[in-house]
Amino acid sequence: MTSQPSHAEMANAVRFLAIDAVEKAKSGHPGMPMGMADVATVLFTKFLKADPKTPRWPDRDRFVLSAGHGSMLLYALLHLTGHADLDLDQLKNFRQLGARTAGHPEYGHVAGVETTTGPLGQGLANAVGLALGERMLAARFGEAIVDHRTWVMAGDGCLMEGLSQEAITLAGHLALSKLCVLWDDNRICIDGDTALTTSDDQMKRFAAAGWATKAIDGHDPKAIAGALRWALRQTKPSLIACKTVIGFGAPTKAGTEKTHGAPLGAEEVAGTRTKLGWPYPPFEIPEPIRAAWAKAGKRGAGPRRAWAKRLEALEPARRAEFERLMAGRLPLGWENVIRDFKRVTSETKPKIATRKAGQDVLEVLTGAVPEMVGGSADLTHSNLTLTKATRPISAKDFSGRYLHYGVREFGMAALMNGLALHGGFIPYGGTFLVFADYMRSAIRMAALMGLRVVYVLTHDSIGLGEDGPTHQPVEHLASLRAMPNLKVFRPADAVETAECWALAMANQGGPSLLALSRQNLPTLRTTHSDDNLSAKGAYVLAEAEGGLAARRVTLLATGSEVEIALAARTNLAAQNIDAAVVSIPSWELFDAQPISYREAVLKPGSVRVAIEALSTFGWERYVGDKGAVIGMTGFGASAPADKLYAHFGITAEKAAEAAKARL
Repeated sequence: MTSQPSHAEMANAVRFLAIDAVEKAKSGHPGMPMGMADVATVLFTKFLKADPKTPRWPDRDRFVLSAGHGSMLLYALLHLTGHADLDLDQLKNFRQLGARTAGHPEYGHVAGVETTTGPLGQGLANAVGLALGERMLAARFGEAIVDHRTWVMAGDGCLMEGLSQEAITLAGHLALSKLCVLWDDNRICIDGDTALTTSDDQMKRFAAAGWATKAIDGHDPKAIAGALRWALRQTKPSLIACKTVIGFGAPTKAGTEKTHGAPLGAEEVAGTRTKLGWPYPPFEIPEPIRAAWAKAGKRGAGPRRAWAKRLEALEPARRAEFERLMAGRLPLGWENVIRDFKRVTSETKPKIATRKAGQDVLEVLTGAVPEMVGGSADLTHSNLTLTKATRPISAKDFSGRYLHYGVREFGMAALMNGLALHGGFIPYGGTFLVFADYMRSAIRMAALMGLRVVYVLTHDSIGLGEDGPTHQPVEHLASLRAMPNLKVFRPADAVETAECWALAMANQGGPSLLALSRQNLPTLRTTHSDDNLSAKGAYVLAEAEGGLAARRVTLLATGSEVEIALAARTNLAAQNIDAAVVSIPSWELFDAQPISYREAVLKPGSVRVAIEALSTFGWERYVGDKGAVIGMTGFGASAPADKLYAHFGITAEKAAEAAKARL
């Protein structure tokens, strides 16, 4: 071996770290890292702008492994380029409990992992958000401070997912020229040859979506470098189709699905070592090769230092604002607009839908919090997510703060994840609650990664009326409440809506969802309090007339049904039955309270009746064995809202009857 290793030797270091880690774990996906090692080596040694010593440098290039099953490719690259959190022991403990090297790359485990990938297509869609974030931040601070690229490795599976169409058409429409997708064109999926499942011409597909396209031999380093230089010159997003062999170098399994998702086996590994001329033991990298990779990893140190000087030279207020945005700190005093909004609302007592209340809150919030970026999946004037401060974003003007996502709910949610991951923005996006099903996988990924994104999901029950059961959510909120680390809010009036928005803004550890009504609701909180009563998840809105000691019935409700609970309380009071009304805008926050608080709110021993015009599932935890739940046990119907509530028995009379029957 010469002191200057060849490209093949550099790429083989990546291949064999992946092969050896998968073999040791007896689990994993060696084929993709073996096939894309040549492309990755050229990208990481000659083009990618990164500094392993400062891995979260704001102006670094973003690299997204959308084909997340090939995680050992990324772990090997990060290890070789000098990332301190990925030493050799981490690679040797690939897929083991407590190791950073999870089966699929996980954001937050490793500094060089930009997003959690594995569910195919989502990394590609996240990358669109990352690339958009770069353009938007550059529009605010200039390219001397923000000028980086987003590189994506995607496989055939990523491009088969319907999400990919939503993502690539958005990227093309916005002309995100600093986005480059490196397609691992190996024509293999788990079932075998992709000819079994698809006949798409991906080059024409991407070109039709407004992308520049180029096809190369993914094992020719000169062709790879030439294509990457070509991508740098494009004025639109670029796709490079890298024709590769999955499991490159494996003597009998290369080019087959047998290398996709299982260790090669001892005999095949030995044969691969022989075929590729790699005589070294598992996990051993010869010093000249390791030194060459370490040198490549240091390429970004100079650009990072130069960037730091440019940042330091910024006018102090602008520098402070950039640093605040990238740190995710909200501006000082932002809570004041919520407090003032609540005070005025309690005084004026509007009767409005919580979706309209949400827009009114957004008007003051987006004016006070410039990092908020809104949008809607073609339902702007139904979700009411547009404000005076949020001008539309376009390919010609990235200084705006509102995205017209079109009918792309999944794409919207995944792109919002990318914006949040980029840093500098708090994205929120709207659609109907029933369409959360389209978004669910991206919502789950936001929860898994702990991203501050907000979903504004309106038309939140049968109360939407005439559009009928296709648009009336029933089971949706119950299933969303079951998702870990997702805070679900269903406010009862404009005051609670403001409080829930404040909680969503302060929730830096995960996503928040606001379920908002189509129908008008009265203001129930008519006495102002600076305290955020929704912060504990539930509170006694109206105590029994005789006080807590006299309370015999506890009526629990969320959203539009809190009004019904108050009417049921009046009904019971006329029958000399003391009842209290508890508003529960957030189950998750209430469940996190001390048991003493929960018992003070629910009062053990009282008859509990829950009212929600959604699925009854889950309410058992609050009403107990002797309580009752007034809600939906089937799908809705097409009719005016008041007729539906009466038809399905979601009324004050039914709630009072249920309580009385259990006394």
